[in-house]
Amino acid sequence: MERVELMPPSADVGARADAYAAAPLLNCLIREVAQPRPDRAGRRVYRLPGGGRLLRVRGGRRPAEPEVYTEGAWHRVGHTELVKLVAEELRRHTGLSNDELPAEMIDSRDAVAALLAARDRTSPPGDLYQRSEQALVTGHPYHPAPKARGGGPVVSWLPYAPEAHASFPLVLLGVREDAVVEEGDTSALDALGQAPPGYRLLPAHPWQLDLVGRELDTAFADGRLVRLGSTGFGTWPTAAVRTVYAPDLDLFLKFSLDVRITNDVRRLWRHDLARLRRTDTAVTRAFAELDGPAAWLSDRGHRTAAFAHEELAVLVRDGVRGHVRTGATPLLAAALAEGFDGSPLDGPADPARWWEAYLRQVVPPVLTVFARHGVVLEAHLQNSLIAVDGGGTPVQALFRDAEGVKLLPEVSREAGWERLVYCLVVNHLAEIAAALVERHRGLDPWPAARRELARHDLPEIPGLLTSPTLPGKTNLLLRWTGADGADARYLPLPNPLVGR
Repeated sequence: MERVELMPPSADVGARADAYAAAPLLNCLIREVAQPRPDRAGRRVYRLPGGGRLLRVRGGRRPAEPEVYTEGAWHRVGHTELVKLVAEELRRHTGLSNDELPAEMIDSRDAVAALLAARDRTSPPGDLYQRSEQALVTGHPYHPAPKARGGGPVVSWLPYAPEAHASFPLVLLGVREDAVVEEGDTSALDALGQAPPGYRLLPAHPWQLDLVGRELDTAFADGRLVRLGSTGFGTWPTAAVRTVYAPDLDLFLKFSLDVRITNDVRRLWRHDLARLRRTDTAVTRAFAELDGPAAWLSDRGHRTAAFAHEELAVLVRDGVRGHVRTGATPLLAAALAEGFDGSPLDGPADPARWWEAYLRQVVPPVLTVFARHGVVLEAHLQNSLIAVDGGGTPVQALFRDAEGVKLLPEVSREAGWERLVYCLVVNHLAEIAAALVERHRGLDPWPAARRELARHDLPEIPGLLTSPTLPGKTNLLLRWTGADGADARYLPLPNPLVGR
């Protein structure tokens, strides 16, 4: 497969933004709605069943240059026209209308333009781990609006955007002790500054504070909440946007953010916080019994204010330095799929051996904690870190985000396994494999993946290796039909593991 470059850095920002935004939207349309037809002139061709129109695109996993066949000829479709085309197709396909999602698609494209402009005038971070967390200009490759930022003005969110290489201090608040709500180990928060007598420290994300500011006026007025300045150190946002890393303290802090990013408004919802300790404890115990180097970044605890339980919640997460192997460098798995300067995917002398090493680090911990403890990790690309040695070879996998973990029997084994397969195989391994193949034509990554999966004695493995299909999440239809963001829906995708 030929690697597709979306646009050279020197090209017009608007054209580059169109290309970046069109690729995941086309992926969704092709995966969830379009019907493949024989290729024409080296282009992939699809029939759009709602209106019978033909669509053709260039490229592989990042489709480019969409064209529609009308009046006897192919006509190029820009991003705005593509959004209209997708909306028309979905109205016919589902019988439903949706004005919100097309606006999000446009917002996502405009956000990409702002991010590209910011990156053009900013040097990337020198730290390779930070560079990987802040590399995702395309973002989720199968979401129709992966970079939407709630429709707010650029000046409101760009200072906090990981893709713009942002860094910033946190706002420090004091919450009156009788209004503090917390669970787990939140002691790291007390080291962020000095609270006055009768108050406890509560860091706040400055963007979130701007979003909910007026709701807190009464609490500030009556003294339940006081402003204490800001941290004396900087933090930088990870790929998740609302989670920041404080390198001086080797600490992650995850905040609520009242903005829809991909499928959900990113609040720390009360019901999720209520189950967090149980979930994180189960995962921590499961990882403690693993034989290999894999690590879990524990969500130690959370603190908030009783009068703004979700709005001001902050979650304390382990940093990386306490877990990563000596001499190894952690990298965000999603950045390996997207590409960034310094990625080890660009230079392995033996890509087959690199891939085998990757599989050895990623697959065993996910399957083992499921088999032994009924823990369903959400091991997708954004929740997985891969530590590499000085030569770029994977030597360790680290996983995070207890909020997305499922436990058996809280979910059925069948549902848990489906979620595991989607996150690990479809979202994660398939994307890394495709990125590797783009760089090394002729490599077949799936026999090695099949061998690694077959080593594990789970009753579901034979079915995984022989089923003609795998579950693919339908983010476009999920958002168009207004389903709950946590209500994953799947459609069958061809299984690349079969016959390898």
